[in-house]
Amino acid sequence: MKLLIIEDERDLNQSITDFLAAAGYRCEPVFTYRDALEKIDCNTYDCIILDIMLPGGSGLSLLRYLKQDKKNDGVIIISARGELEDKLEGLQLGADDYLTKPFHLSELSMRVAAILRRKNFNGQAVITAGMIEIDTAGKTVHVQQQPVELTQKEFQLLLFFVINRNRVLSKNAIARHLWGDDMDYASSYDFIYSHIKNLRKKIQAAGGPDYIRSVYGEGYKMMVS
Repeated sequence: MKLLIIEDERDLNQSITDFLAAAGYRCEPVFTYRDALEKIDCNTYDCIILDIMLPGGSGLSLLRYLKQDKKNDGVIIISARGELEDKLEGLQLGADDYLTKPFHLSELSMRVAAILRRKNFNGQAVITAGMIEIDTAGKTVHVQQQPVELTQKEFQLLLFFVINRNRVLSKNAIARHLWGDDMDYASSYDFIYSHIKNLRKKIQAAGGPDYIRSVYGEGYKMMVS
């Protein structure tokens, strides 16, 4: 799951990024309105954590831009300004939640997880895809009730396939979901093949079918009802 952290207070941004990265999310931190706008223009995120007061502009303007562009990224507003008017405006513009500073990072993490479940899995913490059962809260995977040990990247990759089941995913889309801007420095997509190969092997070793198919010249597709 890919998150964008828009917060100009660098220590807080770092704390949020570190905490959520440790929880298994891939986080991209930015500190200014302009940098945030560039990220939003070029990428799609599962959830955006958005401060209202930013150098160069307002977080509410970014939220308005997101909704005008018909993007479906989840949004949690964070701000030291706790006035009711700010909360109402943010929610009316389409934010999914609002937290007033200071807040506990564990509460932020729980709210991020709740938004992701609601947007991607109809609010369910445990989802199934064929013989695969995924606990998105506990970050565990079972195939035919057999536990499957996945690395963090393999777990993120499996979730990405399940969310986009029966759709062709390009190698570039997979790479950018898992590594973001770091992909700009990659010389090939060989590492994607390696992760997919390992994921398929682990699912089959637990008794599951080979759900992930290569689509020649296009990418990969998870074939599952």
